[in-house]
Amino acid sequence: MILQIFSRRFPQTRILMLLSVVAVAGLPGIVAPTRAQADGAQSGAATTDSATTDKDQTELSVTVYNSDLALVRDVRKLELPTGAFRLRFEDVAATINPVTVHLRSLNEAERLSVIEQDYEYDLLDPQKLMHKYVGREVTLVREEEENNSTKWTETKALLLSDNNDAPVWKIGNEIVTGLSRVSYRFPDLPENLYSRPTLIWSLENRGAKAQQVEASYLMTGMSWKADYVLTVGRDEKQVDLDGWVTVVNNAGTAFPNAKLQLVAGEVHRVVAKYPRAMASQRLATAMVDANQQFEQENFSEYHLYTLGRRTSLENAESKQISLLNGTNVPVEKILRVNGNSAYFRNAQTIGEPVPEPVMVFYKFKNSSAAGLGMPLPAGTIRVYQADSKGGTQFAGEDYIAHTPKDEDVSIHVGDAFDVVAERKQMDWKKVADRLHEIEYQIAIRNHKDTPITVQVREPVGGDWEMLNSTFPAKKLDSSTIQFEIPVAKNDSATLDYRIRVHW
Repeated sequence: MILQIFSRRFPQTRILMLLSVVAVAGLPGIVAPTRAQADGAQSGAATTDSATTDKDQTELSVTVYNSDLALVRDVRKLELPTGAFRLRFEDVAATINPVTVHLRSLNEAERLSVIEQDYEYDLLDPQKLMHKYVGREVTLVREEEENNSTKWTETKALLLSDNNDAPVWKIGNEIVTGLSRVSYRFPDLPENLYSRPTLIWSLENRGAKAQQVEASYLMTGMSWKADYVLTVGRDEKQVDLDGWVTVVNNAGTAFPNAKLQLVAGEVHRVVAKYPRAMASQRLATAMVDANQQFEQENFSEYHLYTLGRRTSLENAESKQISLLNGTNVPVEKILRVNGNSAYFRNAQTIGEPVPEPVMVFYKFKNSSAAGLGMPLPAGTIRVYQADSKGGTQFAGEDYIAHTPKDEDVSIHVGDAFDVVAERKQMDWKKVADRLHEIEYQIAIRNHKDTPITVQVREPVGGDWEMLNSTFPAKKLDSSTIQFEIPVAKNDSATLDYRIRVHW
């Protein structure tokens, strides 16, 4: 009856004050509210704390992008209090972009409201712990020598200052500094200092206690790349292609039993800087059934690769996972000499032939008919070739861009050893102002025991006209001419051509 009268005539905070007075007076059955309860009633803030760790996870998925970016979806089954409360969401990445964090209930979306959210990354370490205890009492444990034996003494001391690892103490009535061989004991962990990164939400739950809650966020510190191994047969007619994905996790936490997806493509991002945890890496290689490997699908203007099984991404780990396997893929070997556009602008009078490198390429089509057909993410492709003794030797490497299906892949592996190309400018004639006739001779010598064909590409530029040539000239584009020069084994061949160029 008394409480009913009070509720009509006094606000809530005054009721609490009156209850305090009544409790002090000793009225039976009435307990005075604590300071925290009074403050909570006055402010309407959350008064209950809940915590969750990765032990509550029911679903975890990680989508990794090429550009040091990942999207995490972390679903947990929780028992939530009714009303206002705070939720500590632990076991999250140390490299979160806080403004991307989003929390929602999967089964009570309209009844679980987010009032505030914080990301606590002021993590526990000895220096921060000392700094938090300035102005508080700490137990000093010191080592002392007495009668050729060591004993440990404990002393209560007030920490006055902690500047540059030189703490100042008050012990009794004295100010003390420069203590050596001392360790410290702290009675508790200060507020706002956490042993691991933690998301903290102030929530209001008007729904059921048992809920599935999903936290999603973008983070840095995780990336992936593709690497390929191309094994060329002895006859250089077919190759085997193996693709690998390397996922690097430096996000400051592990992601156990996660659904892994990879996005290939250049996602536009606003330039910003966020803390990034750096760590040494260890390599883990996953070898599993190919049927449980990546499946590819179109995603916006990108390609999404989904691993057909769950995997664990440990912190400070580089994990390799098989992406694709192609066998007996038809391949073409190309020998090519590339000219220079400057050759057609100036006379050359050095008196000696100019050596030209003969570049070696392997070319194949990324098609299902060739045993491939999956869009190939950009990456490094390393080429190996079988030797006469049954071994496999490294032959070179190149970088390929993102390659859609049914497109050609061309890999420059190096320069030919036994094929020599030399260029001579045989004539330079000025016909009129900015109009010249130029004659070149390109000699190719083949020291191999097999016949070859060498492509010669000349980037002419300007307005040009082929006057004559000893081998057919093919116009590739407005400024490029290509010749195909067959050369017998242990033999030579010479290309002569004359061209008129107007600049």
